[in-house]
Amino acid sequence: MVLIKSISGIRGTIGGREGTNLTPPDVVKFSTGFGRWVRDNSSSTKIVIGRDARISGEIISKLVSSTLQSVGFDVIDLGLSTTPTVEMAVVAEKAGGGIILTASHNPMEWNALKLLNQKGEFVSATDGEQILNYGEKQDQAFAPIDKIGSYQNADGYIDWHIDQILMLPEVEVDTIRKSNFKVVVDAVNSTGGIAVPALLKRFGIEEITCLNCEPNGQFDHNPEPLPENLSAISKTIKAGKYDLGIVVDPDVDRLVLICEDGSFFGEEYTLVAVADYILAKNKGSAVSNLSSTRALKDVCNRYGVDYQASAVGEVNVVEKMKQIGAVIGGEGNGGIIYPGLHYGRDALVGIALFLSHLAKSGKKMTELKNQYPQYHISKNKLELTSGTDVDDLLLKVKDKYSQHEINNTDGLKVDFEDGWIHLRKSNTEPIIRVISESHDKASAEKLSAEMISEIQAIISKIA
Repeated sequence: MVLIKSISGIRGTIGGREGTNLTPPDVVKFSTGFGRWVRDNSSSTKIVIGRDARISGEIISKLVSSTLQSVGFDVIDLGLSTTPTVEMAVVAEKAGGGIILTASHNPMEWNALKLLNQKGEFVSATDGEQILNYGEKQDQAFAPIDKIGSYQNADGYIDWHIDQILMLPEVEVDTIRKSNFKVVVDAVNSTGGIAVPALLKRFGIEEITCLNCEPNGQFDHNPEPLPENLSAISKTIKAGKYDLGIVVDPDVDRLVLICEDGSFFGEEYTLVAVADYILAKNKGSAVSNLSSTRALKDVCNRYGVDYQASAVGEVNVVEKMKQIGAVIGGEGNGGIIYPGLHYGRDALVGIALFLSHLAKSGKKMTELKNQYPQYHISKNKLELTSGTDVDDLLLKVKDKYSQHEINNTDGLKVDFEDGWIHLRKSNTEPIIRVISESHDKASAEKLSAEMISEIQAIISKIA
């Protein structure tokens, strides 16, 4: 059983003992710390909360809301919602912050408190550390009876979120409606089962087949939207005459698409296709993280615009996007960040922009995919002896490959003519993550294998 306290919040498995799992005392402790931090950084007395459909969600939500009221905050509870909806509601409500109760793609025994600032964006590393410190100190003064905060259910925010998407000038509502798409949706029995069909119906899409769309938290399969977990939707599409499949994770911030033949469009290519559509309309730069496909850079080169890579993590992508004024960005896990709506990964706006692209192109999904440079990513890890100086190891690798393009913003990335390697150390276990990309699977795996051999040789020489 696990409890992980990080700068972005607190997550863990349900049950067990305090301090080793996500137990009620842990939830109360860190909700209190978050309330104290909001008090330090905002004059607002409001905090927005919302949750995915996990079985533990209702219990955790009651603990969080009661704790925040006890430190004097007015709680606006969106109930069953999505991460991007809560992010946008923080701004709409002029709240001092927000808490999303979701463990994202983790299995059903997990839950988490993901923390937002008053901009509806994930808190920074510095702020996250401060919140954790406040929670650990447990010296918060609670509100007297006449200062206890209020509680309000706020229904309808998912519909409001959809309204905001439909008003975007880049979203081709009429073109999508005329395309008469037939769609299969897999929402892993979480809140995507509410939000995604509702969005599709607003586009006039009538033929929607829903798999796992009842928001009961009983995940029918591993909730991470990877090909090995999505055989059911692939088989459904193969057996019927559908135009595409749409898959979201439990909190609806990752979007994965399935082609009309049941093959995978590829989570890396969700951002590539949406960026292609946006850059054709709005010339500007684009950002993804260092472990995302080179295909986005290729698309940017085609439009003659700047591409930049950030460290891994949504908060880092957002920071880089703001820094260079990017018009589109995201991560290769199917995360679309469209600043024309808000600075957060949002599967719903991703669906709207992708369907606009597909409808305007007049192509099948497989035809659209084939127009992009084809790459394959291989993800591996190298286990190290405890106590290995990973930073020194990466410096030695950097020296060895100094004739190539190097980026050490986040670990070490080496760019070759036919691909790249990204090395990242884990903060929780003695391993190096080895991520590589090339034009085909065999070449990508060869790059990783060669790099792992090089690192092992360096370790042997040190020993």
